[in-house]
Amino acid sequence: MNELISKFINFIDLHKGEEDKKKVLENIIGNISFKGSNLWILACAIVIASVGLNVNSTAVIIGAMLISPLMGPIVGAGFGLGMYDFELVKKSIKNLLIATVVSLIVSSFYFYISPFKEVQSELLARTSPNIYDVLIAFFGGLVGVIAVTRVEKGNPIPGVAIATALMPPLCTAGYGLATGNYLFFAGALYLYIINCVFICIATFAIVKFLKYPIAKQIDLKHQKQVKQAMTAILLIMIVPSVYFAYRLFDEKKYMQRTKDFIENEFPQKEFTIIYKKTYFNANPKIIELAFLSKRFSKTEIKNLNQKLKEYDLPNTQLVIKQDTIDLKNDILNSIDDYKKSETDKDQLILDLQKRISNFKANNTKVSREVAILFPEIKSIAITQYASKEKTIPVLLYKSDKPIHPDSKMKLVVWLKQRLEKDSVGVYRQE
Repeated sequence: MNELISKFINFIDLHKGEEDKKKVLENIIGNISFKGSNLWILACAIVIASVGLNVNSTAVIIGAMLISPLMGPIVGAGFGLGMYDFELVKKSIKNLLIATVVSLIVSSFYFYISPFKEVQSELLARTSPNIYDVLIAFFGGLVGVIAVTRVEKGNPIPGVAIATALMPPLCTAGYGLATGNYLFFAGALYLYIINCVFICIATFAIVKFLKYPIAKQIDLKHQKQVKQAMTAILLIMIVPSVYFAYRLFDEKKYMQRTKDFIENEFPQKEFTIIYKKTYFNANPKIIELAFLSKRFSKTEIKNLNQKLKEYDLPNTQLVIKQDTIDLKNDILNSIDDYKKSETDKDQLILDLQKRISNFKANNTKVSREVAILFPEIKSIAITQYASKEKTIPVLLYKSDKPIHPDSKMKLVVWLKQRLEKDSVGVYRQE
């Protein structure tokens, strides 16, 4: 039994393959400074990451993370704390602050002069940090420091740079400054600080485990103060992120219950939903729906609102948008209005056939143009809503997620020009 335990301990021993401690420290100290080439590399990486966030390109953002030198001073601070080398800690923090300020200036300037100010999904992903970001930063930091202390560095370093993602939050914070969106700035900067702190804590843990030599002997009182300060920082970082994680979990549960309500009460075989949106942060929460042809009475809507409680959807209001009338009703009304001879009816049919033929041809052209102008839209279908006064073209689109409000507004404006109409409707088809 003892032999098995000994083999297991030997199997997981981190001291195997460890680089000479002196050489590791030389490399760490060499990567802390942000002067000359390091500063230029950082500025270029910031511009690349900002462009990637601006055009919503994951590949470009990953490239920027791989060339970013931001990990150097963070790991240096962790080594300094672990060895009680406070000069190294001060130097690391000073250089990290320089790098952070330079990054914010460069990214803010880029987004200020950029003609594209739309909020993309890659930007939004960096504005609401939670406990999962803490875990990623900590375990990513562990992997990174372990790799740094090895003779054979291997593949982990690039992976750590991507996983811990220091560059995108800084660029998102720059976007917040450039556009005056201080909620974005605060959320992104908080995520960046989380990453820095927990990479540093992970480094501290490995340095202690590998028993790096203490640079300066300090008494137990000072050691206790260092540990207390680190505990306080951990709590400051963790508590808000746990709250955000709870909010995320609560929102996902609510969205699932909303989905169950819609699927059960409005089965696809009977109802065609052309618009669906949930306002989770509203008070009360709102579920908005619009249907292709089905119209609901006030009593039906009231009964449906009462059913929300059965799906554990308290403090929620169901709003059904039904301000327009289906083209089919308009055609039937048109036939009733004619009420003339067979010749008049035949003429009506010919007119309708001509309208449908022109509509189909126009639909095909518009579909091709939309695919070029709005690549996030996978496919479209164009129908019409009509009343006796006017006909309104309606574009139904399919995409992985709803297009951003700014893009939707551009699409509406373009459609008005393209179809020569005063008003158009744009809805996502579920």
